[in-house]
Amino acid sequence: MQIIQWSGIMNLTSIDYLAIGQRLRAYRIAASLNAEQIAAELGISRAAVYRLEKGEIKKIETLERLAQCLNTTVETLLGVGMEYYPHASGFFERMRQLEEGSTRIYSHFEPFSYLLTSEKYDAYLQQMLLETDSTTVQGDKLDPKSLQTLAILSERKSHLNTHLPKIHNLIGIQHIEKFIHLGLVGSLNISPSTRMERVLAARQEVKYLLHLLEEKKDIVQVAITKQTIPSSTFQIFYNDSEALSVASSPFRLGELPNISAGVAWVSSSKEAIHHHQSLFDALWENAAKGDDALRLLRDTLERY
Repeated sequence: MQIIQWSGIMNLTSIDYLAIGQRLRAYRIAASLNAEQIAAELGISRAAVYRLEKGEIKKIETLERLAQCLNTTVETLLGVGMEYYPHASGFFERMRQLEEGSTRIYSHFEPFSYLLTSEKYDAYLQQMLLETDSTTVQGDKLDPKSLQTLAILSERKSHLNTHLPKIHNLIGIQHIEKFIHLGLVGSLNISPSTRMERVLAARQEVKYLLHLLEEKKDIVQVAITKQTIPSSTFQIFYNDSEALSVASSPFRLGELPNISAGVAWVSSSKEAIHHHQSLFDALWENAAKGDDALRLLRDTLERY
């Protein structure tokens, strides 16, 4: 394939075309544009758009036009700068892509990684989003973009069953306690009976996490810390020993979820990866792991 060179950014001798195509798809989803709309904007066919998203890009001019259409920059599409996602749909699509190419994942989410939730969780997540007072709801239904986000999330979890990267999930015990106390709710203004149902559902999710830790301990590991941990969530992706990217997000998929307000980012900066990995390692070292983590989760369930 022809190599793109553009002195306006740097003199590139090699480019990861597949990664560019993946970013194009993620940004298209984030912009709520379909392939037909991109094709009309660029004056090309829909099939050509799909080829671009597979990494078949030969001209820098094409990237310039795509960047303008997607409200981003050529630097970002090339992976030189930060990738910014103002909606969860594009961000979680990018996460799906990175997870697909990873052999190890280090994550910190509240209360724990969505990838470690049960199949039943997705239906509760939809209900929680319907209960939120936000732009995700149109009448009594979720808007199309939110439904697209849920579909992408489901695809991420399904992929985990066929491609099994090792997952290291850092968990704050206070987040687990809040999760069990509040339940799977999108609003605190719900009936007592619904609240009880959702508290029981949250307990079932923690029990499912315990099951995963027992059944897939070679793949899934958690460390539970009593220390104060960052309010911003993040995930670090590796392929063998090679660090791919780090992603951080304000979007929440636990109790009182949020998939519409905030700006998430992805970076392949070695400095950003190093600082996040160092933070993760420091918290992981002093946290409960293995049988101690299982015991702490069980004790927390008993207390609540």
